[in-house]
Amino acid sequence: MKIYRLKNKFFQYTMALALVSGVGACDQELEKYPSNSFSKDNFWTSESNANIALTGMYRGAVEYGTEVVPTDWWSYCGIVFLEFATDNLYDRRGDNSAQNRLTNGTLLPDNDVILGYWKSSYKRIAICNDFLENIEKVKMAPEKINRMKAEARFIRATQYFYLAQYFGAVPLVQKTLSPSEANQVSKAPKTEIVQFVISELSAAARDLPGFASLTASETGRASKQAALGFLGRAYLGDKNFAEASKVYKEIIDLGQNKIAPDYKTLFTPANQNSSENIFSNQHASGQAPNALPQHAFPAMAAGWHIVNPMGSLADAYGFADGTPLSYDDPRFDYRDMGKNRDPRFRYNLLWDGSKFGDKTYVCHPDSTKSLDQLTYSKQATRTGYGLRKFFDENFSGNLRTDYGGNVPVLRYAEILLSYLEAELEAGKPITQSLLDQTINAVRGRASVGLPPITTTDPATLRPILRNERRIELAFEGLRLWDLLRWEIADKVLSGDFWGAPFPGSVLYPKTSKKIDPKSRWFVTSKSFRKGQDEQWPIPQSEINVNPNLAK
Repeated sequence: MKIYRLKNKFFQYTMALALVSGVGACDQELEKYPSNSFSKDNFWTSESNANIALTGMYRGAVEYGTEVVPTDWWSYCGIVFLEFATDNLYDRRGDNSAQNRLTNGTLLPDNDVILGYWKSSYKRIAICNDFLENIEKVKMAPEKINRMKAEARFIRATQYFYLAQYFGAVPLVQKTLSPSEANQVSKAPKTEIVQFVISELSAAARDLPGFASLTASETGRASKQAALGFLGRAYLGDKNFAEASKVYKEIIDLGQNKIAPDYKTLFTPANQNSSENIFSNQHASGQAPNALPQHAFPAMAAGWHIVNPMGSLADAYGFADGTPLSYDDPRFDYRDMGKNRDPRFRYNLLWDGSKFGDKTYVCHPDSTKSLDQLTYSKQATRTGYGLRKFFDENFSGNLRTDYGGNVPVLRYAEILLSYLEAELEAGKPITQSLLDQTINAVRGRASVGLPPITTTDPATLRPILRNERRIELAFEGLRLWDLLRWEIADKVLSGDFWGAPFPGSVLYPKTSKKIDPKSRWFVTSKSFRKGQDEQWPIPQSEINVNPNLAK
């Protein structure tokens, strides 16, 4: 729901929902029946109050402002910062950051990040359960009630999708609980959670309007395509590729979404409501700001530079003719690493000497007077790269409170790439027509213009598709899930990780913690534990209250 369209009622709506749902009633997040609600029996009496509760469901646990740990799967911290746990990003806060610990071999049940995701999911689930139990008390047109119920089922199902994918077996709570009930629930098997997600998303998709039917005032609300998109994810995660293919094909056949010609503006207020962005977390300056600029802008632009793209991601963007990157290729220019490259390298990353707005980003290890000098100590890059994606570079307001750019949760580009993957892994014949409909539509958009993929051999196509997914969807919170479901996290997230190359640097040999023959800056090492780190542990604080969660 487009929160800022509620204007001056926004804060009243948020407070009302917190009281009605009891989202802050106790320490545990398997929410109880609210005991501190105000006039609960009289709340569900009008359409305006129903819209208050609907708004609260969409907001969930999101806290607007800077986040240290995720307050929601859909907050910028929940989406972008999850990639700190992958080979895409490094957290400037260091190896001991909670996100980094998810995959470096030191994950424990007291990790604040897994607790943040757990709490946010069950807060949203509690809100949705309360909504579903009460919405029919409101005198509204049946079609409005059915749509709102579908939205609640969609949002609740997405939370169980995330819980199942990352935690596995979790409590399946479908009603508001008393305190004693909440503290005694047991886990349901992952298979049961996945089937619940599939059932709920399928039902929600039947009652939600198509994307093209959403009016301007409904921007941000769930559509049929949003429900189907998450349903496709559920089938992919379950390796049910035949069903995933059917769902993704249904979205395509609806014909209401398309690849936008301009990649860069998809992630800025200029074009964030493009039909390519099927579902996004909505933000608005002042009322519901996106504080990612504060965390990720370079130091020269008053940012904290916490978000640092890894060298392996940068190198995954090949040359403009579609061939893989090579430092030895004469087209590669150390002085301008964006030259002759896949345009998405330039749209997504900052590198030494590149422009950010009207400023030049200087991070070379020898640039001792630059705020953004690559070191292990400055509030600056740790990899030699910075984040450009998601930002209007000419933004000049308060970095914490004034940026209104949305955070995409589900894009049509993902739908097309996932459809191709589902067809490939289901063993279907790969045709040039299918390639042109999917991967070539994504990489061939006007602002990217890479040549089409022509190989139809599955073994050759698979790494090409996976790399395309990585570079197209970079920083959108999908990389860790992809590595886990492809069962390659132990291979990808082990060993040394490097940043940008700086041949000829005077300070590099003296300051980089490890020396690389290619003169790449050493960033970190990871030791993903196969058979253990694929699934997150239930937070220890939850087990302390309810030992059933340890079983």
